[in-house]
Amino acid sequence: MKRVLIAGCGYVGAVTARLFQGDGWSVEGWTRSGQSELERSETCQVRAVDLGDRNQVRAAPGTFDVVIHSASTRGGGAESYRRVYLEGARHLCERFAQTFIIFVSSTSVYAQRAGEWVTEESLAQPEHETGKILREAENVALEHGGTVARLAGLYGPGRSALLQRTVRGEAIIDPRQDRFVNQLYRDDAAAALFFLGHNPDAVRGQIYNVADDHPLLLSECYRWLAEKLGRPSPPVAETPPSSRKRGDSNKRVRNTKLRQAGWVPAYSSFMEGMEKSVLPTWG
Repeated sequence: MKRVLIAGCGYVGAVTARLFQGDGWSVEGWTRSGQSELERSETCQVRAVDLGDRNQVRAAPGTFDVVIHSASTRGGGAESYRRVYLEGARHLCERFAQTFIIFVSSTSVYAQRAGEWVTEESLAQPEHETGKILREAENVALEHGGTVARLAGLYGPGRSALLQRTVRGEAIIDPRQDRFVNQLYRDDAAAALFFLGHNPDAVRGQIYNVADDHPLLLSECYRWLAEKLGRPSPPVAETPPSSRKRGDSNKRVRNTKLRQAGWVPAYSSFMEGMEKSVLPTWG
């Protein structure tokens, strides 16, 4: 029986674990607390391991065919990024020197501002410290012979920053700050990690963008959500600098490389995923 380690068994990791388990793999999950979004009825073992603690990672028992670093800082700053992503990647690569590792990164490493399309070959030079740390961690995984999955903005059951802003009345349409947003349904992210984990020889040493097929303007997204929720269109106003996140990047992320490899998203657009899966159960 093949074995996979999900190092970070949270919002995406728990769904990824279920996919591997359903395919007959033995699955182990690591979280800092030992708690996971996996249900008690599921047979995956969840172990308390802090990826930023080299001794804990070295002491954890077990061998695996695939290791997926999908831990999250839950919005932490540079120190959290350094501990979870960079040190975590180093510790996993050291502990599992002969194992195929997938590092889950973010499309935030692309800092382009002109709304251009970006591919895995595009310049990835983030301006903010957190993005720079992600790039360091990516290189650690790639030098190990691993694979990097750059995920777009996640949404899914119980989670969507864009939807939450609309519901709370915080959405603003600012023509001078309008930009493209790149989105990805949670289960499509998990399916991509599942796909990569099954094809180590074909994807080793590669970077893959994981996003849906249709980037959309933030203004378009807010107007559509307001209409679906039966609310007035968000006001047209200037965006306060304090509410801007991850700089002022504005790009459209291509998923062509991963699609050509064989992955196909269940929801090709944010609107499709929202309408069919999220909005019917929201609130």
